[in-house]
Parts: sequence; C-alpha cells; structure tokens
Amino acid sequence: MKKAKSILWGLVLAAFGVLLGLRALDIVDFSIFFDGWWTLFLIVPCAIGVVTDRDKTGNLVGLAIGVFLLLACQDVVGFDMLWKLLVPAIIVIIGLKMVFRGIFGKKTSKTFIFRNPGNRNTFAAFSGQTVVVDKENFEGAEVSAVFGGVEYDLRKALITADCGLKVSAIFGGVDIFVPENVNVVVNCTSIFGGVDNQVTPMPGCPTLYVTGACMFGGVDVK
Repeated sequence: MKKAKSILWGLVLAAFGVLLGLRALDIVDFSIFFDGWWTLFLIVPCAIGVVTDRDKTGNLVGLAIGVFLLLACQDVVGFDMLWKLLVPAIIVIIGLKMVFRGIFGKKTSKTFIFRNPGNRNTFAAFSGQTVVVDKENFEGAEVSAVFGGVEYDLRKALITADCGLKVSAIFGGVDIFVPENVNVVVNCTSIFGGVDNQVTPMPGCPTLYVTGACMFGGVDVK
C-alpha cells in the first residue's frame, strides 16, 4: 500500500507538471488559482487515501467535505445548502461502512486482558514518549497519543502468544515496531486518520492484535 500511495502521488505531481508545461506553451489555458483551488489540498490526499488505505471511512468523509466545498466555491450549491447536505452524506458513508463490514468483514479483533497495566501503558499529551520493551515478556498494553507522539518498540520483546495493543491517536501519531516473528492484525476505527501496517505475514507465529481509534492522527506498524 505504501508503494501504491507513492506511485499515485508521483502520477499526480507528474500530471500537474505536464499541465503547467502545456500552459507555458499556450497549448492549454487554465487558471491555477480558480475558485476553490484550495479544496484540492483536501480532495487529492483523501482520494489517494481511498485507493490505498485499508480503512477508508475518514478519507471518504474528507473527500465528501472537499467536493462539497469545491461545489460551493463554484456556486454549484450554496453554502447554506452545503451544510444541509454534508451531514447526511457523512451519516450515509458511516452507515454504508457498517453495512459492508457486517456483510464482508472478518472478525479480526480479540479481547485481551492486559496483565501488565502500569508497566507498559503509555500516554503522551503535547509531548513525545519512547517505550522500549527489551527482552521482557509482552502480553499487552494500551498506548495513547493526544497532540503528541509515541514510539513503541517491541523488536526485542518476548512475544510467545497472541496479545493485544490498544491504541488511541488523537491529533497525534503512534509508531509501533514489532519483532520479525510476529503477525500483526489491525482493526482500528479511523476518522481523518489512518493505520499503515507494513508487517509481512508470518504463518504459524503469534499475532499482535492492534485495536483502537485514530482521529486526525496516524498509526504506523513496522
């Protein structure tokens, strides 16, 4: 997914460069700063996220907001009508996600009892935290980043059975580093955020279940 995102961004930039070149040669005529041009900073990233990210809800909501704002700036719809249509559109997107998850989704999350709560639970607010579990048994923890960042390093942790990591990223970011002999299954709710799982599946190995929520934040599992 990371490669796909890089390719799509490259195509977008290349297309934009071609258009600028054609405009300089007077082959095409368009204005860069058209009414509502700034909405592209919301539309383009969200559109790419819809294609590349696993959890598409936040990106779909952002895309809907960007498109409605662009239509309002182009006087296709009035701003008074914008807010009347936007809320129903967001409700429809969330509702459809629940329907498709119920029909096609797989049960990937488990409920775990975190046996070591004050030891490895981490909370970062308006700051950064780094946690390294070095040659210790890891059975689960909770990680929260609010207007901050957390690096949670499990590369040297001893993970011998399935375990869970409950993550909350609100206007913040969480980077999770896992050992090579561990599978990772992600089941997070994302609103204007996302989770990037870069771990290659390892059949027969213990599984780390990452659950939680991302709101205007991101979680990277490496």
